[in-house]
Parts: sequence; C-alpha cells; structure tokens
Amino acid sequence: MEPSSVSFKNFGLGSPAAPLENPAISPEGTAEPAQLSDAEKEANRELVDRYADALYDASAEEILTWAHEHVAGKLVVTLSMENTVLAELASRYLPDSDFLFLDTGYHFPETLDVAQQVEQRYPQNLVRAKPLLTVGQQDARYGINLYSADPAACCRMRKVEPLAVSMAPYTGWITGLRRADSPLRATTPALDIDPNGRLKISPLVTWSLEDTDQYIEDKNLIVHPLTKAGYPSIGCAPCTAKVEAGQDPRSGRWAGFTKTECGLHT
Repeated sequence: MEPSSVSFKNFGLGSPAAPLENPAISPEGTAEPAQLSDAEKEANRELVDRYADALYDASAEEILTWAHEHVAGKLVVTLSMENTVLAELASRYLPDSDFLFLDTGYHFPETLDVAQQVEQRYPQNLVRAKPLLTVGQQDARYGINLYSADPAACCRMRKVEPLAVSMAPYTGWITGLRRADSPLRATTPALDIDPNGRLKISPLVTWSLEDTDQYIEDKNLIVHPLTKAGYPSIGCAPCTAKVEAGQDPRSGRWAGFTKTECGLHT
C-alpha cells in the first residue's frame, strides 16, 4: 500500500490539516549520524584488519575479553530486550560499557518491563534512545500506522536514526546478531566496521537459539515472557507475529512484507 500523496483530516472545528508528508524525508530537526574523528576511524579499521579473521569463530567470552583489552574508546551494548544474554555477558567482561535500548514507542508492554528489570539488575547505565517524533506526531505527519504503509520509513525514523545519533560517545557497539537467525545473517562477522566507522562487535554470532535459551536457564536470567509464547524474535508489537515450530525464528518479523531487517544491520 502506498501512502496517499494528498490526504486531509479534520481537526477541531473542521479546519483541514496539511497534506501528509513524504515518509522518505525525515522530519526537520533529525540529526546527522554522530561522527568519529579520522584517527578514530583509522584505529578501528586497523583493529578489524588485524583481528577479524581470528575472532570469526571465537567464543563470546573470547570476543568480549578481546574488546576489553584492545578497544581504547567506550563501547555500548545494544539490547532489544528480547533476552538479556548480552547484558549478563557485558556485566562480566565489559563492566565499563553502557547499555542502549531503542525505545521506539511501539514495544510490547512485556519488553518495557524487561528493560526496567535490566536497569534494576545491572550496574551499567541504560541509555534509552527515542525517536524525534512521538507516535502521535508521526501519525499526524505521515499518516496513521506508518509501519503498515511504509515499514522501512518507520524503522528508519524510530530505530536507525535514533541509534546513529545516540552513538556519539562510543567508538563501537556490541550487537546480539547470530548467524543462525536467518540466511541473511549466515556470514555475519564477529568483528566489523559500520558505515560510520565504528566497531561493530557481535559476540553471539556462533550461537544457536538453543544455546541462547540454555545460557538464560543456566544463569537464571530475566526471561521475556513472549519468548515462551511463540515469539522467538521480538521487535515492535505491530510488526511482530508468532512463529510456527520449525520456522525461521525471524519469520514473524514484518509478516506479510518482503522486509526482513529493520535497517540497523544492513
């Protein structure tokens, strides 16, 4: 479905609203991605060139120990709150890192509850990155439920751009990417460089969903209740559906669309 190029609504005493804006254009005030210095980018590139191959199949503990020993700048651990494995590992191996949660405005209540529990359980600072527009403001500018008309634009404004701006204090980020999650992620490196020159470190790349579940049980971690109710991969509530047994764990994301990634990792 394409968003209407001319659409009016009546508010108040019947005054027509302005035409809906083009969702391909982010709202005025959207900040550019935070940039590193050329020297920082070069240092990161040298680390990737030197160590990426050696870390490709390393354990999560080895990868995070390497990061603690070799990365000079501050790192941030991105948490979707689908599980808290990264939070637990970072608390042990990257105690000086921050946590970051993309608070999109569309999360399940259970996801927000897990975020609150993470704040209570771990000493790391939890940064809540929020979009420039509230859900109501986005509806007014681009049409109600943009996620159903143009999910790529919705993800860009509510995930990709807030993350890029929030990365300013950090030289790199820790992700929860797993090669087993989908064919698109099958060759994900443990150590990479992102488009803005930051290190992108993925310590769980060799893990399966079963490995993740076992670690959660062994360490008595916070459990997102929806992962026990048919949701092995959890994003925003309107764009997350249950997954049948045996299906790709991410097949419930953006069901009905060809979209399989939010844009953070592509």
